[in-house]
Formats: sequence, C-alpha cells, structure tokens
Amino acid sequence: MRIVTLEEHWSDPAVSAASAPGMTELVPGYATAFDPSAGVPYTELRHLLPDIGAARIADMDRNGITTQVLSCQNTFLPADVAPELTKAANDTAAQAVKAYPGRFAAFATLPTAVPGAAADELRRCVRELGFVGTMIMGRTDGEFLDEPRFDPILRAASELNVPIYLHPAPPPLAVSEANYAGRLSPAVSTFFRLPAWGWHQETAVHFLHLILAGVLDRYPDLQFVLGHWGESIPFYLDRLDEALPQRLTRLDRTFREYFRDNVFITPSGMFSQAQLRYCVDTVGVDRIIHAVDFPMIGNEGAVPFLADSYLSGEDKDKIAHGNADKLLGLDRIQ
Repeated sequence: MRIVTLEEHWSDPAVSAASAPGMTELVPGYATAFDPSAGVPYTELRHLLPDIGAARIADMDRNGITTQVLSCQNTFLPADVAPELTKAANDTAAQAVKAYPGRFAAFATLPTAVPGAAADELRRCVRELGFVGTMIMGRTDGEFLDEPRFDPILRAASELNVPIYLHPAPPPLAVSEANYAGRLSPAVSTFFRLPAWGWHQETAVHFLHLILAGVLDRYPDLQFVLGHWGESIPFYLDRLDEALPQRLTRLDRTFREYFRDNVFITPSGMFSQAQLRYCVDTVGVDRIIHAVDFPMIGNEGAVPFLADSYLSGEDKDKIAHGNADKLLGLDRIQ
C-alpha cells in the first residue's frame, strides 16, 4: 500500500535558533522537559529532526512510508529575520524533494510576522518550487489568522488553491499560566500546556475563530488541514451548531458544513481505531488523510493502523494516499 503522510517535521538550524527565544518565553520549561535524556514522550527520535536525507528515508523504508510531506518547524520567528530565514529553509526543503523523487513533498514555511512577504513566499514556493501548501504554527504576535493584517496569506492560499495546515503552537503565556501552571511541576505543566492538552485546545479555538470571523465565507474554497483528529472539533460539531446557530453567527453555513467543505483531518500519530471510526462517521472518509507527526511519533505504527482497521480496501487507499493525492496534486508530481 502506498502511504503518504502529511504532518512530518524537520528543523532548520537557523530557523530553530531564531525561534528559540520566543518558545522559551512562552514555555519556560520547554528545554528541560523535552531533553531526550529525561525519557519523556516524543523525544526518542528527535535526533532525526534535522535530517531530510538518507537517515530519514531509511526509517521510512523500514516502516512502509512512501512519501512524507515535509514541514519546517517555525514558531515565533521575529519579523526582522523571518523572510530571509524562511526563504533559505524552503530552498533547503526543495533540494531534498528534488534529491529524492517521490519520497518527499513540502509545505512552505512562511514569515507570518510579515504577511505581505509571507504571501509572496507562498507564491514562490508553489509556483517555482512545486510545494503543495503551507503549514502555519499557531498565532503570530499573539494574533489569530483572521486579523486583517494576515489576509494576504489567506488570499494567496485561496488563489493558489493550496491548503493551510494549521498546526499547534503554545497558547499565550497568560492563558498557559492561568490554565496549566498552578501547583504543577515544571515538566508536568509544560506537557499539560503543550502536547497533552493545551496546544490542541489552542488550535481548535484558532480554527473556530477563523470560521466565526467569516474567513471561510470570504474564501469559500480555501482548504485547511487539522491534525490530531481535527483537534477534537469533530466531537463537538453538534454542540457548536446547537450553541452557535446561524441566526446568531450570521454565517453562510453551519459548522458541520464548513467541516464538510473546507477541512481535512489527520490522526497525527494518534492511532486510535475508536477515533478513526467516529471521524469516518462524522466527517467522512474522503476528508481524512494519513499523518504520523514524525519524528515526535515513530513511523512504525502507520501501516498497521490502516491495515488493522475495519475499513474497506478502497477506503484504506483513500486515507493512505488517495485523498492526499487529490488535495495536494501529488498524483501530478510523482
């Protein structure tokens, strides 16, 4: 079975160095909590983050992964260096895609703190480098993407007909301190505010904010991808439509309709058969795409997850590669 996975990260040294102060400011215990020597989750394979070459390909081969869509980790890049650093990182990713035909595709990393430059870089990445969309990690300068300053990015993605993968990032410090600190140890607080709970809630709020602000009414064909089974939103669609009806929101569609028309979801390595079944029932198999969240999660579970599922062979193929092929145009660039 050909397997395409969408949430597969890599790190550029210059981008990581410039992003580090912002991460430390928002998550004071980040470095200590995610030190591989601590033996905590999501650190075992972090040494593969910088590798978008032979070592990564070897791991993919061992575990049956055909193609990874690469995304550069990019959170809190300062505006004064963001355009230059993201351009260089995208050029590096493009080299890897070219060096390993059919094994890699790429999402553009964007200097979102400079929205005009970000829109231009997205156009360059798609039109000149053959990238298949962009991944945006959380808020920029504490602001959601529905702020008017970010409209050039949304407009560019819509015009280019490429998706935005809205990825988790730490909540604002005031939110984290109020919700996830208290009497908890620094390590527990860090994981609580990040992968255990906080950044999934943050991403769900971010996307719901986009809907409520009318982004998908202005750009009705714009596609988003949400990881971690849609950051739990599918499990609340009935409640959202009940508590925020159209007579209140004045939106063109219901939340369920926006999800049906504008959202793809991925498991992001949360290989739960119960969640798969619920999301197939709720959003439909045509809106689910495979993802591992490599290297925070290992590739070894990706193939068994689909192989052991209750789905028909046709539906397994859709999640494994068919839906990604259609959304990203991978069948045209293989």
